[in-house]
Amino acid sequence: MAKRKTRIEKSSGNIFTDLGLPNPEQELLKAQLTLQIYSIVKERKLTQAQAGEVLGIKQPHVSALLRNRAGNFSVGRLIEFLTALGQDVQITVKPTRKARGEMAVVAR
Repeated sequence: MAKRKTRIEKSSGNIFTDLGLPNPEQELLKAQLTLQIYSIVKERKLTQAQAGEVLGIKQPHVSALLRNRAGNFSVGRLIEFLTALGQDVQITVKPTRKARGEMAVVAR
């Protein structure tokens, strides 16, 4: 039996870039914001219906959101969800030494 070689590629640090998807920085940002929303909903033990009331969306949309299907929601809308959940959101803009800036979510 012949051995199969496993091909390993180093990640860029952004799975969306690695997959060749459009707007990978924005997609990573949305995923990070969605993770924060998911964590808060689970920590508070909210049902999807209760979360929907807090977020102002219907339960099926909460279901999609909690399964990381945030594609239908803009970054701005995800930030609105976080503030509805009682979170302060701060956006910091600063110069970078790189050719292109980065986006990141830092949660405390």
